[in-house]
Amino acid sequence: MGALYMKLGLEVFLETAYKQFKHQKIGLVTNMTGVNQRLIPAIDLFYHHPHIKLTALYAPEHGIRGDAKEGEKVTSTVDPYTGLPVYSLYGTTRKPTKEMLEPVDVIVFDLQDIGSRYYTFIYTMAYVMEACMEEGKHVVVLDRPNPIGGIKMEGNVVEEDVRSFVGLLPIPNRHGMTVGELAVLFKHVFGYYCELTVIHMVGWRRTMYFDQTGLFWVPPSPNTPTLEMSMLYPGTCLVEGTNVSEGRGTTKPFEVIGAPFIDGQILASAFNQRNIPGVLARPTSFTPFYQKYKNQLCGGVQLHIEDRHLLNSVVTGILLLETVASLYPDAFSFITNENNKYFFDLLAGTKSLRQFILEEKTNVFVNACEEALESFRQVREPYLLYQ
Repeated sequence: MGALYMKLGLEVFLETAYKQFKHQKIGLVTNMTGVNQRLIPAIDLFYHHPHIKLTALYAPEHGIRGDAKEGEKVTSTVDPYTGLPVYSLYGTTRKPTKEMLEPVDVIVFDLQDIGSRYYTFIYTMAYVMEACMEEGKHVVVLDRPNPIGGIKMEGNVVEEDVRSFVGLLPIPNRHGMTVGELAVLFKHVFGYYCELTVIHMVGWRRTMYFDQTGLFWVPPSPNTPTLEMSMLYPGTCLVEGTNVSEGRGTTKPFEVIGAPFIDGQILASAFNQRNIPGVLARPTSFTPFYQKYKNQLCGGVQLHIEDRHLLNSVVTGILLLETVASLYPDAFSFITNENNKYFFDLLAGTKSLRQFILEEKTNVFVNACEEALESFRQVREPYLLYQ
């Protein structure tokens, strides 16, 4: 392992770029994914660097060391290894407060994203940019690969009335951008006009999937164990908004889906008859150890990627849900939160997809996605940093 031809933004920063921030107090937004190619954490590299003055740490969802579950509030604390304050950006506030920014002149962002708009790290970055714009602080983004490549885009663009922390800005389910590129887009298109520096990677190309980088995969959260999961996630994350298990509490989250009312043989057969490019379903059963259907036997399918270049995970996820809804109309449902709002709408970025699924008219939605993607392709083009 180790791609000699490739350097992460973190490594470029530590070699040369740190010099422009030599006498400034630096805060670091990171977690267990913020490591160099030898898996040494950015926290340690910054803390022990003779010319970097690290004064504060900032924790996204799942915490600075990745020990919090999805959706679980992270508390502000003190890092036991460095003695530095750790300010939570996934607790009482998701945007750094004036007080949180007082110990720093510069905020450095170093997190591994997984290439899907639902993943909250990119919105933590947006909120950091907004707060730094207001408080006159400099933001530095240390770029990392988009693990599912920088070419393919999938899905629709989030509509105004369903914005949330799983879809804060009008970008598609699979956006095909690095965090550095998204930061530039956020600044110039969405108005997060902070002082911004993106430290580019060296040697990353848009065609690369993560297994072509030579880097070690460090799961960015408890349910992102593999690259296959990341490739399916732009589509299978939609399952979260239904009463079907998305596989949390198993060893294959977002690759297996099921419920006690599903017969895996029947679902796999019906799904495979649709001849969806690049993917096959296999009947399976599983018993989640937490989340939906905890300790209950679920029938369902595991999705296997046959050809990642043909795969459209969003279409796959939508057609899978349409198949389940068609086979089990009396059992399948979309779940609501305490405010009687559909979580599925927030994930889908629209209120219309639910009805299309129930009416078996998702082809209308899929066709509309193509227009939205073409429009977004033109929006993102000026902000792409790599070939």
